[in-house]
Amino acid sequence: MNIDAKLVKRLRDMTGAGMMDCKKALVKTGGDIDKAVEHLRKTGAAKAAKKLDRAANEGQIISYIHPGGKLGVLVELNCETDFVARTAEFQALGKDIAMQIAATDPMAVSIEELPQDVVEKEKEIYIEQALSSGKPENIAEKIAEGKLKKFYETACLLEQEFVKDSSRKVKDIIMELIARVGENIQVSRFARFKIGE
Repeated sequence: MNIDAKLVKRLRDMTGAGMMDCKKALVKTGGDIDKAVEHLRKTGAAKAAKKLDRAANEGQIISYIHPGGKLGVLVELNCETDFVARTAEFQALGKDIAMQIAATDPMAVSIEELPQDVVEKEKEIYIEQALSSGKPENIAEKIAEGKLKKFYETACLLEQEFVKDSSRKVKDIIMELIARVGENIQVSRFARFKIGE
């Protein structure tokens, strides 16, 4: 199949993927640009996942001060090279993540970083609520697991719905940039400051 160079360029502009990847995606999807975008997202996510175990020792501390000056966030966003850390895309991701933290006040970056005693206490509360509503113990356990998943979606930054696009999670927007730049990117830590807290 012969793919028009303008279509390849359009797909590249939309996704940030390489020219050859765009052309292959268009050939595979018969020139359907929407299906090609979806294909690139799937293959990009697979490639990005392979990069997650690579060391991310470069990066930046990015700040966000909410209008009015009563709320501020510092976030350490890491990548593999100083070159990527200085790109506009990396900076924009850092600002978006800092704004996310300002808006949602997560407890931790990831599920693994949540204090175990907090997780156990939440689970205990959910089981107790289910039992007191007359549910059998095995059902109460399943209900607690479901509620715990919801708890993670509010308490953990990476599990949260992205405030600018609720169809994606924060970890998804990070994975998309990893796929585009070809480097591991991680949120190492953050601090949220609010006057009076």
